[in-house]
Amino acid sequence: MITRILPLLLLLSIVFSVSYGSSAKIIKLSQKGEKITRIFCDIKKLPKAEGTISDLMKKISDSKACRKLSKAKLEAVAYFVSNGAMKYSKKQMHVPHDAKCPVCGMFVYKYPKWAAMIEVDGKKHYFDGVKDMMKFYIFDVDFPYDRTKISKMEVTDFYTLDAIPANDAWYVYDSLFYGPMGRELISFVDKPSAEEFSRDNSGKEILRFKDITPKKVMALDGIDFQ
Repeated sequence: MITRILPLLLLLSIVFSVSYGSSAKIIKLSQKGEKITRIFCDIKKLPKAEGTISDLMKKISDSKACRKLSKAKLEAVAYFVSNGAMKYSKKQMHVPHDAKCPVCGMFVYKYPKWAAMIEVDGKKHYFDGVKDMMKFYIFDVDFPYDRTKISKMEVTDFYTLDAIPANDAWYVYDSLFYGPMGRELISFVDKPSAEEFSRDNSGKEILRFKDITPKKVMALDGIDFQ
């Protein structure tokens, strides 16, 4: 039985605290944000991509990385900081507009580049990052359900936005590129893509699904799991 981590997750949530149309809207906002960023902002001064969109809007404003922006433009920049450059993929994971991550409580549709999913006994659970998906999968005391009834686990390829089987993906562990919940496991469809990203963003390791241990997952939150 895995040690309880829910009290730690509640603390972390304070710290960090669908349809085609929804995905298309977020992608368009991110694309708009990219254009605004290149014209009005100093990219080097922008904050890391952790936190909610509201959190990022405040961090961007406080950072003085951009000229004075309207609320709409600031929101677009926040989506770009969170998701990076994106194009819609027909193989993309379709996240319901009302789906919340069962680990951190954030709305997942806002973060299509980070979306992950576990289907258990016909019910789909969505996550705003592989790290939270792995917490839901590993820690059976805090998240009790029958693991033998898992029928599907999917993650998002960082470059293409395609949904890919979690067991087949390659994961860059703890790079300089942050997700909505901070330090992450970033998923890729193949090893060369993972290696390229890892080189460019100082990833510490490239892992397969079977290599993702409780200790590695919790270390991303700065917790020495024993």
